Amino acid sequence: MVHIRRSALLLVAIATAMAVSACGSDGGARRTDAAPGPVRPNGGIPWSGDETRTSDDPLSTFAVDVDTASYGYARRLIMDGRLPEPSTVRPEEFVNSFRQDYPQPAGDGFAVHVDGARLPRTHDAGGDERLLRVGLQTRAEDEERRPDAALTFVIDVSGSMGEPGRLDLVRDALHTLVDQLRPTDSIAVVEFSDKARVAREMTPVADARPLHAAIESLHTRSSTNLEAGLVLGYRVARDGFRPGRTNRVIVLSDGLANVGSTDAEPILRRVRAEAEKQIALLGVGVGSDYGDELMEQLADRGDGFAVYVSEREQARKVFVRQLPATLSVRALDAKVQVTFAPQAVRSYRLVGYDNRAVADEDFRDDRVDGGEVGPGHSVTALYAVRLAEDVSPSARIAQVQVRWTDPAARTPAETYGSVTVADVDGAFTAASPRLRACYAAAWFAEALRDGRSDGQVRLTDLASIADGAAAATEDAEVRDLARVIRSADELR
Repeated sequence: MVHIRRSALLLVAIATAMAVSACGSDGGARRTDAAPGPVRPNGGIPWSGDETRTSDDPLSTFAVDVDTASYGYARRLIMDGRLPEPSTVRPEEFVNSFRQDYPQPAGDGFAVHVDGARLPRTHDAGGDERLLRVGLQTRAEDEERRPDAALTFVIDVSGSMGEPGRLDLVRDALHTLVDQLRPTDSIAVVEFSDKARVAREMTPVADARPLHAAIESLHTRSSTNLEAGLVLGYRVARDGFRPGRTNRVIVLSDGLANVGSTDAEPILRRVRAEAEKQIALLGVGVGSDYGDELMEQLADRGDGFAVYVSEREQARKVFVRQLPATLSVRALDAKVQVTFAPQAVRSYRLVGYDNRAVADEDFRDDRVDGGEVGPGHSVTALYAVRLAEDVSPSARIAQVQVRWTDPAARTPAETYGSVTVADVDGAFTAASPRLRACYAAAWFAEALRDGRSDGQVRLTDLASIADGAAAATEDAEVRDLARVIRSADELR
């Protein structure tokens, strides 16, 4: 059975490249986010994934995802008084937008954390259903120890970027980044509208004056030829390639391409040779009107991940605090395979990750792309699990296996964890506050995809759960989640 696939991620990412840290960092097949999930047989509620009978298929396999753009964009729309289109809502990106407290591994690769709880009393589900959380964590890296970076910024200067909160936000964040990077890092700047041009060739950050001048020269022009921008950006990155460094192309755009190729695959086909030379694609999305699908597909296919920013302080946080600390890579082509025990679990459903399916038999096929995960990142996946009758508390529910490629040695590695009935049988109110925040974020996304007011959960209850988690963690971003949920409830 095919469950989830992902190719590499990074586009809306410089901003997200770091925000992936959110629920984390603190991460071949095409994606199509145009359709909601399958319909739940007993209630007509669209789910983000199929409920699978364990007797039919005990394996759930997916590529990890550290994108957070979906939540960032939904938050922007809701606070502006609009609900997002259901097709742009990806529950895993909501969940991974919030920090976790998973323990870090001693070495490279992942630490695996598996836990769960009963669902809250406010959740309309059978008494046999449990919440299962699979958490992965990489080791953080001292910024001083990371390899030097060679970054090529590809910046959208089309007319649509003239809206406040787009190009002005990008310029401010880039100025701040130049002042914060090491003198031994290097930056190139490419701009594009109907055509693309090099605003500044690869330049050491020690020579900051021409870099600031190039950033300041960015002004809006005409239409949006994202293809031309990426092709030229990769050419500049290839010419400025530094062996042993982190080489990345970072696209900053509203994703509203209207000239040249406007689909991800033709664009990436032209730059794939460079991408395979370890020049990864990161993406940062901006703007109240945002081409989510194109940017997300570019991230998937470009060995990168995607993020969305809408506020100046948020952009500075991503560029200045998160980006430098996550330029390195801890794991390439990371995949997860969860094997459920048929004697303990009747059925299961993975929340989100709809378009990151990997065929079960491809879990150990290292030619099949997975997700790229940087230092200090966490990745979280939630399952709704239905237990078998009269199952023993000591019975194992599932084993979680993680496989990835070491970025230096290019050799595969694996680790695993397991979980029992007792691990998921505690009361929701006694569960980790981070787990409760993940639940609130995930089912908030489910409710936005559903569009109904009579689903499994009420938004007012989710907001209260987020409030409680925020009080326990003293996390301002979780407190803001509660505010966003209430604002969405007022718009329905």
